Amino acid sequence: MKITFLGATKTVTGSNYLVEAAGKKFLVDCGMWQGKAEQEMENAQEFEFDPTTIDFMLLTHAHIDHSGRIPKLYNEGFRNNIYAHKATCDLCAIMLPDSGHIQEQEIKWKNKKRIRAGLDAIPPLYTAEDAIKCLEVFKPVQYDEIIEIDENIHVRFNDAGHMLGSSIIELWVKEDDKETKTVFTGDLGNNDIPLLDSPTMIEDTDYLVMESTYGSRLHMRNDDKAEMFLDIVAETLENEGTVVIPSFAVGRTQEILYEINKLKENHLDDEEFQRKYKKLMSTPVYVDSPLAISATEVFKKNTNLFEDEIKNEILSGNNPLEFPGLKFTMTTEESRALNESNEPSIIISASGMCEVGRIKHHLKHSIWNPKNTILFVGYQAPGTLGYSIINGATSVKIFGEEFAVNARIEYIEGYSGHADQEWLMNFIYSFIKKPKHIFLVHGEEESENVLKEKIENDTGISVNMPEFGETYELDDSEEYVTKTASIERKVNKTIRNEIMDRLAKIREEIKDMDVCVKEDMNNKTLTDRDIFRINEKIKDLEKQILNVIEG
Repeated sequence: MKITFLGATKTVTGSNYLVEAAGKKFLVDCGMWQGKAEQEMENAQEFEFDPTTIDFMLLTHAHIDHSGRIPKLYNEGFRNNIYAHKATCDLCAIMLPDSGHIQEQEIKWKNKKRIRAGLDAIPPLYTAEDAIKCLEVFKPVQYDEIIEIDENIHVRFNDAGHMLGSSIIELWVKEDDKETKTVFTGDLGNNDIPLLDSPTMIEDTDYLVMESTYGSRLHMRNDDKAEMFLDIVAETLENEGTVVIPSFAVGRTQEILYEINKLKENHLDDEEFQRKYKKLMSTPVYVDSPLAISATEVFKKNTNLFEDEIKNEILSGNNPLEFPGLKFTMTTEESRALNESNEPSIIISASGMCEVGRIKHHLKHSIWNPKNTILFVGYQAPGTLGYSIINGATSVKIFGEEFAVNARIEYIEGYSGHADQEWLMNFIYSFIKKPKHIFLVHGEEESENVLKEKIENDTGISVNMPEFGETYELDDSEEYVTKTASIERKVNKTIRNEIMDRLAKIREEIKDMDVCVKEDMNNKTLTDRDIFRINEKIKDLEKQILNVIEG
């Protein structure tokens, strides 16, 4: 049996593993690269395998960094089964077409720039229609159900506790009369995520492919994060400001809605706490993301996956995802109206890393105002706008315009859907028969290094941190695994190439700037202050170009 690691290697996006075993070739996940521009360029590259030769696919969960290239895979000839939990299939039915819509919108903007630069237009990675077509090959399964792919390959999906339908996959492969078991964790959930059950503990495995997003860190415990959330929100509202929460449409949004609804049960005898809670409950809470709204409906249809306490609440008529003051905005007109209002409010909007979607419009109207708070509740990948903001950027560019970061910036890490170091270690400790070897994936290099050292020191289990394109054969050698091949990335990530790519991008942007400034100069309604501001920005740009030349 061989595994080739084709994504989420020393980074947290693009999950994609090619497995060759018992005469079959199959994939575990086929996710999209997200974050830095040079990473996202890889989405359009050819796969490192022929999609028509893939016999089937196992999908751990619906998040786009695990599922987002499935329509591309389908477009290029893959027509076999994709096995995934029923709730994952339900979520992919809304998330993949939404991703296709984003691809179409993004390429329109890019093509306008390309045409102005005298370049040919390029097609989107895939369309919403493409995404709908690929849904025909999804095969829903349930937790704990053993699926026989053929007489030599069996799989079982277990609750990973990361999001609705997320799965830890057990894979049994029989070759040469010997059975080998491998476990793919997908993304492991926090042990105290509201709504969802804790991750399933697996009894035994020979090999483990495990995520490591927070392999070097510990999360805040649940009670602390709820109180911190209330304090931040109440202080902002008392300051007549708005709280903008960039949230992943599926998972974090529903968790925040649940937390807001449940806060009243904490500290019933604490007058100050109750005062803040009443302030919160008298404030409108807007979920401004059509995808999040649709996903919330999927959550309501899959309540059998919730914790028993929450299922009982729903059966009694108290839906924890609904409360007075909660409003959903579907249309762009409704979304725009939120930014035109001076009423203090809470706005929950996707995307969680502030890269695409309505959140960028809300940041544009909020981030410069010291009365407001931008509250982050999820992981921010390096290279994203969200990462820049939480790491102290004093100004950011949104839709090509520079904005000062004057708003209060907060990050409550405890809302992450990923297990921290403690629970990643607990997952390993829970095996009755420990794995012979562990592969760490889905983590930045620093997180993987710290977790690797802890695993090897505390358990004695050997650990690999695969590079992109490395193939490992799982065998009976003394080391248990042998690296047999390595594929070079189709996009060469040398710093020299990055510089050349950036120069090309700057040339395009200067052409765009030339067009935009000339349009502004012909605008008779422009004030002297506006013209002065444009002139100062161009002078700053001149200085920066001279600094590069002189350097």
